[in-house]
Parts: sequence; structure tokens; C-alpha cells
Amino acid sequence: MKNNDMNMHVRGASIFVDDIVTPEGCLHAALYTSRVARGIIHSLDISKAAAAPGVVAVYTHRDIPGLNQVGHVSKDQPLLAVDKVEYIGQPIALIVAQTRRQALLAAKLVTADIEQLEAVFDPRVAFERGMIHGQKSILVKGDTSAAFAKCKYIVQGTQSTGPQEHFYFETQRALAIPEEHGTIKVCASSQSPGAFHRHIAEVLGIPQSKVEFDIRRLGGAFGGKESTAVWVVAPALAAFILKKPVKLVLTRNEDIFTTGKRHAYEYDYKIGLDAEGNILAYEVILYQHAGACADISIAVLTRSLLHASGSYRVPNISVTAVSCRTNIPPNNAFRGFGVPQGTFGIEYAITKAAEIMGVDVTLLKHKNLLRDGDTLPYGMKLEKVNAIKCWETLDKQVNIAQRYAEVEKYNMTHTDTKRGIAVIPVCFGISFAQTALNQASSLVNIYVDGSVAVSTGAVEMGQGVNTKIQIIAANTLGISTEKVRLGTTNTLRIPNASPTSASTGADLNGMATKFACEELYTRLKKFAAKHLNHNNPDEITLRDNAVYINNKKTELDWEKLVAAAQWARIDLSCHAFYATPNLHLDPKTFIGRPFAYYSYGTSLTSVILDVRRGTYVFDGIDVVHDVGQTLSEAIDRGQVEGAVIQGMGWSTIEQIRYSSDGRVLTGVNAYKIPDIKFCPSHFKVTLLPNSDNPYAVCNSKAVGEPPFIHGLGAYFAILHALRAVRKDKELPSLPLTPEKVFMYIHS
Repeated sequence: MKNNDMNMHVRGASIFVDDIVTPEGCLHAALYTSRVARGIIHSLDISKAAAAPGVVAVYTHRDIPGLNQVGHVSKDQPLLAVDKVEYIGQPIALIVAQTRRQALLAAKLVTADIEQLEAVFDPRVAFERGMIHGQKSILVKGDTSAAFAKCKYIVQGTQSTGPQEHFYFETQRALAIPEEHGTIKVCASSQSPGAFHRHIAEVLGIPQSKVEFDIRRLGGAFGGKESTAVWVVAPALAAFILKKPVKLVLTRNEDIFTTGKRHAYEYDYKIGLDAEGNILAYEVILYQHAGACADISIAVLTRSLLHASGSYRVPNISVTAVSCRTNIPPNNAFRGFGVPQGTFGIEYAITKAAEIMGVDVTLLKHKNLLRDGDTLPYGMKLEKVNAIKCWETLDKQVNIAQRYAEVEKYNMTHTDTKRGIAVIPVCFGISFAQTALNQASSLVNIYVDGSVAVSTGAVEMGQGVNTKIQIIAANTLGISTEKVRLGTTNTLRIPNASPTSASTGADLNGMATKFACEELYTRLKKFAAKHLNHNNPDEITLRDNAVYINNKKTELDWEKLVAAAQWARIDLSCHAFYATPNLHLDPKTFIGRPFAYYSYGTSLTSVILDVRRGTYVFDGIDVVHDVGQTLSEAIDRGQVEGAVIQGMGWSTIEQIRYSSDGRVLTGVNAYKIPDIKFCPSHFKVTLLPNSDNPYAVCNSKAVGEPPFIHGLGAYFAILHALRAVRKDKELPSLPLTPEKVFMYIHS
């Protein structure tokens, strides 16, 4: 079954925030933001803006009735700046006008006297000055010092990865509508119904019960709508004060210039191996470029720390991770949530080690892959490990050794072009590392005509979570999917919902829905037995929209059963709750069981490099990925393909440039994302067969984020080709843009 929104999407019939009919008299909001990266606000003049045509009101921090704070984890991010600014783009004033154009023009009339202070844009400099969010995190297993003394090969160095723009189709936006008795309804493009619901109530100074937060679907998010609530809370503030509906929409460039990105990282690494190529020790320091506010950075960093060993057995490891406070917009979640950055470090270290040892890097990787019974650095013992199985399945398809031999032969006989390939294994822990977030609720209502409505805290953003929940509900109740409808994500029906992220949307909300449907199924079975004068409800089954006794179809179909049950006063509504069991993590030592299970995979990426121009073309990628027992093959394949291409974009062409004063220079016309021509001509995805997963709903596995790691193969395949050109230079950082490739070859 495909994502049931697809037909509406291609016809332009899907409802997003901008498609909601705005009430009469709806006003429009815009933000006046800081023009300097760090400074003290001495004065603010809003008089010209307030007098501008069409302007209804201009608000500053003094007008906020509740808490002037939208910090997602730490209370370090004011909605509107008070006496200082920490980054270019930080909101200072909120302008409300009759039209959006009037609000934007009026924002240009606001003036501020800001004493500019020295700003910091380098995470290493920030760390040296003690500018960090939270505390330095350290994860240790074994004794690296003793292990390095036994190593024949020790390789160390530095490297870095860059930021990435989310570039969702639908920019940040919200519509706030005041209602009776001091209540307010907010329709927004947000991944975090529970958290943003709380932020709105806190800023307005009212109970959460007076705020209705409603989400139909998002036009993409990729993590960028999980934690920064500014653009949702600001129009709610204006609507609450003015008692009129207010809408705020960011232009594409406003979105790029003022929102967070994937965190850039810098690495200091050291890896040691014995003569046989076994990894004995690995040390790494992760410097996270977090931005001015903590936002969700520490949680992202924790995921990086927990995945620092990648897909490999590392008996002795020391990981140090610091979230560096710099004067750029606070960075936030992005697909993979720190795992790509954590995985990159060890993949790069192994690649360098293989080069120093003079061996095929795939041999080192395969030798050190995780197996059943291995223990990860945080103390979790692994079972049902599919790392080897994924590798061997891929090997049978592509013959990895032969492919490497063919590339080496090609590179010996060609000078104008070179080939490169890379094999990337994936081990991705599934669950929120913050244990408390691993919970979900579902409300299932069966109507008297037999139709079914399901409400959960999951947010549909193109990933197909609603379709998967629809399938779960239909299969559990024994009815066709056409009878099941997913409602909007609404805080009046499902309060306190965790964000739809960490690839847990279907796992958590799907399991809660399954529990609710199982309870309704049991009620209806008991009623059906009584209604049919049958003594044993256990011999009753519901399937294919009908009632069966001992596998024999009765005259009672689903609609008749439901109508009779309602008339007999059987409760046809059920609320259920699910919390992932057996999860725990010590926040100081990072020892515990933070994940319910792991997603595995292996991929091979191949590239052709034009040595004269520094350009490259990816001519093939083969992916084997473990999705357990798929709920929807079409959706899972689409998720794998999309994640891989997005990961390839981060690894190669997606680059953001900042000016020396901290301004984002890369606008919509300069930021390159992968298009259809970028995709390899050969792109094969194999869903690992015969994989089950008792730790998630219907034996499935999460698929939204883990395949992103395969995209790293693009970077390492290009490195392979570059080393066939020259080996006398240090390898360039990620992303490996054609400009970097050209300069590596020719400078």
C-alpha cells in the first residue's frame, strides 16, 4: 500500500497551513530581527513601524503576558530579545499588519541601537573559552591507553563535517485563531505537538487546556520543525493580545537565514589496530557547532556519542563530546539526529588506517563488524544483529572484492577519469535516547456505520506514518483500510505527545493504536459470540469485514456487527497508551540500554571522477537495508531512497557559507540540493529478507533515518577516486563539493 496522500499531493488537493481558509479580518505578522551576531541593545525605536500603513501593532518583550522563553530544553532562548542579541536573525520585535507585505515593509522601519561585541564562530575557539552548552560528555569503555600500547598501527588526525539546510517544501508557518473564553487554536507546521503546545501556553500565561494545537500534515520537516517554536508562538502571541486571527509565514530566504541547520562537527581522532586488522582502540573528540542557544543540541550530541563506534566492535573506546556555543542561529534536529556525524568519525578513521596499512578498507570493515553477543560502548549487549547478514547479502549481489579489483584496474589505465567505490555498513539505534519521550497514545473510535477514526500524536510529514497506522488499525480489526481514517494531530484528543522524530513515529503511535484496536476487537468478539448464540468467543474471528466462527463465514458482516454492538451499549471507543519497555540510560556515565533495537544495512556506492574538471557522477548505488517485516514495501522503499539521496547531498554538494560577521550567505538561488539528474543511473534497494523484530509493532523496523547513513558512501567513494590521482595531500572535509575536489587535484 502506498502513502494514501500521494494522489492528493500530485493534484494539489492536500491541505497544508496555507490552504486553510483564513477567517475574515486575519492579520499577518513579521519579525524584526538582529543584524549583528552579538551585542547589547541600548535602545529600540518602533515608532515609525507602528505608524506605517496597515500596521495594527508592534510588540516587544515587554508585551508578553507570560514567560518570554521558547528554549526547547534549556530556558536560554527568549521569544523576543530583551537587552542583548546572540546571533543574526534573533527576533527582537513582532510586527502585525493587515497584509503580509505591510508587515514586512514595516519591519524594515524598526531601528535598534546595538553595541556590537566580539562574536565567536569557531567551535574549537568556543570550547577553549569555555563557551559550551551543558557539560562536556565522556563515554569510556575499557582502557584505550593500554590498548594503544599493543597496537601495531596507530593513526590519528583531524577532520570536519559541514552543516545542511533542511530545505523542506513548506517553510515555517502558523495560523493562530482566538476563540471563546480566552482560548486559542493554532494550526502549524510542526513536528512537536506536545512541546510547542506547552511553549504557547507558557508564553501566553494560560493553562495548556486553553490552547488547541492542530496539525494536519507538514510539507516536509526532516527535524527542522521539532524544536524551535519561535514561528509558531509569535503569531499566537499577537492573536491572543489582539483577539484577532494572525498568520506568520517565512519566505524561503528568511527560513534559510534564520533557522537552524544540521550541526557541523569537528573531530580529533585516534585509532589503533593489531597486525591482523582488528580494531583495539579508538579515541575521538567531537566538537559540535551548536549555535547561540542550546535548542536540542545536547540531545543530538548524545546520539553522536552513543553511535561513535558505528557498526564496529571496538573493545576499548573513549569518546569526548562538547556542544560549543557559537554566535550563529541555534542548530537543531536533522534526519539522523547526530548519528551521521558520530558514524562519520570512525568511518573516516578506518579509511585512513587502511591507507596507512596498505590494505583494502572493506576487509577491515568486514573483519570488525558487530556480531551477536558484542557489547556496545554504553554497555548494551547485542542480539539479533544483522550487520553481517546485510553485508553478505550485498556481497552476493555485487561481489565487493571483484568490484574493487575492477576499479583498481580501471584507475591504472585511465588518466582523465578515475573511479571510486565505498562500502558503508549501518547500525542505528532506535528509540529516543531521552527515555521519557518513548511513549505514545492513540484514540480509536468506531462509528455506528462501521467507519473508524484514529487519532494519535504522530505527525504526517510525507513519510507515510499515517498510512502505516491505518494499515495497523485495519489489520488488527480485520477490516479494509478504506474504512479507517486518520484524524489531525490535535492536543485536545492526544495531549503531551512526543515529537515525531527519532524514526519512532510508527513504532510508538502504531503500537498504541494496535493496543486500542486489540481491546475493541476483544469487545466485539465477545459481543459477536453472544449475538450469534455461540458459547466460545475464542472461536470467533473478524477478518475481511466479516465475522467467522471456526473459520466459517457467518451472515454477520462488520457493519451489522458494529450497529448491533452500539445498540447493545458496547463501548466502541478506546484510548490506549504505549511506553517502550526496558529503556534506561545514566545521564552521567552514559551506561544503560537506551535503544529498543537496531536498524542495520550495507551499501556500495560507485562514482566516476573527471580529473580535469573536478566534477563527478555517481553511476551506481546498491543498498541492502533491514526494515524487519515491512508494513508497506512502497513506503519503506521510498524512505530508503529519499534518505540515501539526502545523505549523498550532505556528503557532496550541499554547502552553506557564512560571512566573517556571521551572516548566512547562501540563499535559495545558491544552495544546491540533489535533483533527479544527481541520482545514480543504477539505484537498487533490497529490503533484507527474513528479518523479524519482536521489539516493534508488527515485527517492523523504523526506516525514516537509518538509511541516511548510506549517503556517506558518496564522500568515501570520491575519496577513493581522489587517492588514485594523488596521495600527497590531506583529505578534504565533508561536503566534498566539486570545488574542493578541483582544488585537491590541481592546487
